[in-house]
Amino acid sequence: MHSPFVYDLVTNCFYDKRKYKEYKLLKQYRKDLLKNNTTIQVTDFGAGSRVFTSNKRTVSAIAKNVGIPKKRARFLFRLVNYLSCINNLELGTSLGIGAAALAANKKSNLLSIEGCPQTAEVARKQLKKFNIKNVKLTVGEFEEILSKIVTQPEEKSKTSKDSQGHHPKHNKHQTNLAPQTSFDLIYFDGHHTKEATLKYFKQLLPTAHNDTVFVFDDIHWSAEMEEAWGEIKWHPEVRVTIDTFFLGLVFFRKEQAKQHFTIRL
Repeated sequence: MHSPFVYDLVTNCFYDKRKYKEYKLLKQYRKDLLKNNTTIQVTDFGAGSRVFTSNKRTVSAIAKNVGIPKKRARFLFRLVNYLSCINNLELGTSLGIGAAALAANKKSNLLSIEGCPQTAEVARKQLKKFNIKNVKLTVGEFEEILSKIVTQPEEKSKTSKDSQGHHPKHNKHQTNLAPQTSFDLIYFDGHHTKEATLKYFKQLLPTAHNDTVFVFDDIHWSAEMEEAWGEIKWHPEVRVTIDTFFLGLVFFRKEQAKQHFTIRL
């Protein structure tokens, strides 16, 4: 391994064996969902489910079958901790297990977007129940919400002044989401299709700074997800990638030579 950055990341984050007190919170959060037999109607905008045949599902079954596993949740917490990620974004809240992991560090803030209203409501109640206050949960289709919070490079000049040199007036009907032009970490766990994955990757590129990490879930879920991961790896702005099999990490550190690693968690 030729990268000191990756070596330190793997040694001090990937294989960090310390027993963090936040692990207990994540365990209780999941355990509580597994006891919840409420049935909800799931609106699925993604690639569909390999487990469920109906859109009517119990919360406990969702938590058991599609909720982020314990090992991965703990890793997300450690990653936020180790990289000191403060402003974070999650695409695909589901029941909030990933959100709880990303927000367990109270110094961080998480904007989490969920497409399904009933799933989001369960997550909202669960986050409140466990006193996780640093998550802003927004319901809607990813592309629409992202278009309101991501300033594309070509739009910056448009939004600064009009043709007469005046700053545009604030539209009172605009969304109350504050403009957020950079994120420290973005967790992509929504639409498991090549088209959607690449679309959101490109849409969110302007929000990445030199130390940002993009985390893609289930990069080997299907042949087209593997194709999407391959295209992301070779994007000119991407410097370092780490394939953990279930997760793909992307770094933009300009000071680094382009390198790709396969490292199991």
